Amino acid sequence: MNTSAVARPDYENYSVFSRWLVLAAVVLGAILEILDTTIVSTAIPQMQGNLGATLDEIGWVSTGYIVANVIVLPLTGWCSARFGRRQYLAASMAFFTLASFMCGVSGSLWGLVFWRIMQGAGGAALISTAQATLLSIFPPKQHNMVQGIFGLSIMVAPTLGPTIGGYITDYYSWPWAFFVNVPLGILGVFLVLSYLKDDENQKAPGRVDALGIVLLAVGLGCLQTILEKGNREDWFESPLIIALTLFAVGGLGGFIWWELKTDSPAVNLRILKNRAFTAGWILNFVVGIGLYVSVFIFPVFMQTLRGYTAQETGMQLIPRGLTTAIVTIISIRLATKIQPRIMLGVGLVLFAIAMLHFHSITLATGPDQLLWPMIITGASFGLLIVPLSAATLGSLQPREIPAGAGLFNLMRQLGGSVGIAGAATVLDKWGQQARAPMVEAITPLNPAWAIRLEAMTRSFQSAGLDAQTAQSRAYALMERMIEAQSATIAFEKAYFALAVLSIVALPLLFLFKKVKGAPSAEAH
Repeated sequence: MNTSAVARPDYENYSVFSRWLVLAAVVLGAILEILDTTIVSTAIPQMQGNLGATLDEIGWVSTGYIVANVIVLPLTGWCSARFGRRQYLAASMAFFTLASFMCGVSGSLWGLVFWRIMQGAGGAALISTAQATLLSIFPPKQHNMVQGIFGLSIMVAPTLGPTIGGYITDYYSWPWAFFVNVPLGILGVFLVLSYLKDDENQKAPGRVDALGIVLLAVGLGCLQTILEKGNREDWFESPLIIALTLFAVGGLGGFIWWELKTDSPAVNLRILKNRAFTAGWILNFVVGIGLYVSVFIFPVFMQTLRGYTAQETGMQLIPRGLTTAIVTIISIRLATKIQPRIMLGVGLVLFAIAMLHFHSITLATGPDQLLWPMIITGASFGLLIVPLSAATLGSLQPREIPAGAGLFNLMRQLGGSVGIAGAATVLDKWGQQARAPMVEAITPLNPAWAIRLEAMTRSFQSAGLDAQTAQSRAYALMERMIEAQSATIAFEKAYFALAVLSIVALPLLFLFKKVKGAPSAEAH
């Protein structure tokens, strides 16, 4: 064996031109993968009507995709080593593209769900394997730059999803939410096959860790299904959720025990002994909650309480995405001069400030009042992308990065799932809690209520309605006002909870190494 050839850094096998073409391919793939989590949600009502599905049935279009994605994410490092980085990434892109096309032509609900599951499985490599590839084919001094470009696609894509999805839903039909992936996916496959090479230093794993893979699939699959269906099934009041919980605990517990015991693990959990990696791993979970929950609850508020269309809501999110892009570019330059944990701290504090601004949202809040909170939110994520990826993955040895990238991205996805499930639950609960005292105040013994009801009744009478109909309309209007006000209070509490979570995460920063400059450069 030629030892010098084996020791040669992977990035020396690429020209500048080929590196940037591979970067373009994997960034394109990452955008498509993340977009498909949010773009499809805006087309769900149209799918439901066209396919004659119930709300619970159509929910599997989203659930199936995310469950498959979450199961495969931690296995991407093993798959890359087993099948070769080039072949695995190209095959995943091709599979994702084919599944996207099949989703668009599906004429039945369960055919669509099946191909969404396939799409989610193929999409996992477009995040973690792609990120690990970039860290391998670019020299260490450029890691902050490529982490910023790649991370930007992950942070901005959820913001673009409602905008693009709203436009497609308003002007085209739901299959186009999938068809848009096809030409871009084909381009990505061509670029990967043409310019990406296998890493000569990557060793193929020994035997297949079948038990570990099965335990992981059972544990994560059940956990993700719980998060997707828990609120609708009333959580632990449902025998289904209880059964899934037992399987999730057993599967994940058995998986952890087995992976730490076996000599050829499917997922290298031993890298969690690295303090900096573990801190970033947990912090990425928090970032996932903030990223996905803030994108989830804002459209719900604007569309259900303010009457905005999906496209109009998406337009309100554009300043956030643009600010994230601008601040990310700035942070790439700052990353060589400022300690990563300082930038992370500023990002977390800015996010908390933005959420406190949203905490004061009311039914009368206009677009102009939402602009600055959106800009601050975008700036916070722009400051989190580069230092978090660089400080976390940069603390690993090159051979550990593929496994680390899978675990790192898994936590962001799980954070989003946990956050959205929690948000859906607490919004219902807090809305009911706020509604109760308002309903109790609706009594003839309350002078303020009686005066308001009489004024509403007279208003309807002046429009030509008889006294009984006018009073009935007044009661109905009062009920809608109470529902809207109680829901607004629930949203205010949800934003406040996000602000608190961001502040609580700050102590994690002390677990990162106190370094200056690019952490990834030092690690290599």
